[in-house]
Amino acid sequence: MIARLLLLVLAFAAPAARAEQLLLSLSAERISITSNFTGADLALFGAIERDGATVARASTYDVVVNVRGPRGSVVVREKSAIGPFWLNADQRRYIAIPAFIATLSNRPLPQIAGDLMLQKLTLGVDALVPPQGRRTDIFDPDEPNFRQALMRLRRAEGLFVENGQAVTFLSQNAFRAAIRIPGTAPLGRYDVDVTLLADGVPLTRDSIAFTVIKGGVEQRLATASRERGVLYGLATALMALSLGWLATVIFRRD
Repeated sequence: MIARLLLLVLAFAAPAARAEQLLLSLSAERISITSNFTGADLALFGAIERDGATVARASTYDVVVNVRGPRGSVVVREKSAIGPFWLNADQRRYIAIPAFIATLSNRPLPQIAGDLMLQKLTLGVDALVPPQGRRTDIFDPDEPNFRQALMRLRRAEGLFVENGQAVTFLSQNAFRAAIRIPGTAPLGRYDVDVTLLADGVPLTRDSIAFTVIKGGVEQRLATASRERGVLYGLATALMALSLGWLATVIFRRD
């Protein structure tokens, strides 16, 4: 009897086996930014691993990839004309907003799932930029205008992107996503969340990450300024004095 009870406890405590699992790989785990950096292209490769005991699905899979850059606070200001001057009339602060968002999928998001499911799974730019009104107001009727302005400006800069044709299925259980990192991308860690769906229902989700760092001479100078601050300061001062002396020699009037 005790042995049976232990088997029942272990059976209920064991995590349920997933019918599908994702295997992910990136073409590069680091992107180096140099002085002539204009952007980079990454490829995300994924494979759908099915449980052998699972019955084949009648519908095809959908894949949604969310790429999120470093988080930070953003202030959106509204300017108004007061006489001949344009002044800041109102503003909203958004906390912990990703500096870069790219939502990539094999078809447009409205064809994959409904709005409620997309919000629940935080799929898409709209879901990743939550409303944040004033703390002093229970209801902020003007906040949606600031939120839409934030997303519009970031889209214009190429930092908020939605592409319903960026994920391509190479076979029934293998796919590839093309990730474009613009030249204005900030430094830091980028999280890549991949969600597998079928008939608008999430099946599984997995994550991977890459990092955008400084490279070349810029990275060596930044490292020297942190690790050898005194020598870096002396070298900078000597360089400034040398350039000043050289300028007086070149442009002096006899």
